[in-house]
Amino acid sequence: QVQLVESGGGLVQPGGSLRLSCAASGIVFGRYDMGWYRQAPGKQRELVATITSGRLTNSADSVKGRFTISRDNAKNTVYLQMNSLKPEDTAVYYCLCSGTTDYWGQGTQVTVSS
Repeated sequence: QVQLVESGGGLVQPGGSLRLSCAASGIVFGRYDMGWYRQAPGKQRELVATITSGRLTNSADSVKGRFTISRDNAKNTVYLQMNSLKPEDTAVYYCLCSGTTDYWGQGTQVTVSS
């Protein structure tokens, strides 16, 4: 079955960096569009960034210039490099594999606090 396993979350000070990883199994990874979403307490899940199978990327205005999505098809992994983190980036970050069926990871907590 399809599995998406996120890692790399944690506690970081404002201005710091983290790199999230999402390792996929059970799919032909290179054929799927991938994305990162996040959900803060009391808020709806929102798009952070996406990358297509052809490596076209898109990101939310709130993270443009700070976050970068990338993928390594040889490792079946999508990454989210997060720089200049702000307290408002605090959320659970989820990986999405988008196809005829959408698959979600279990989420990884990112907390930005001094």
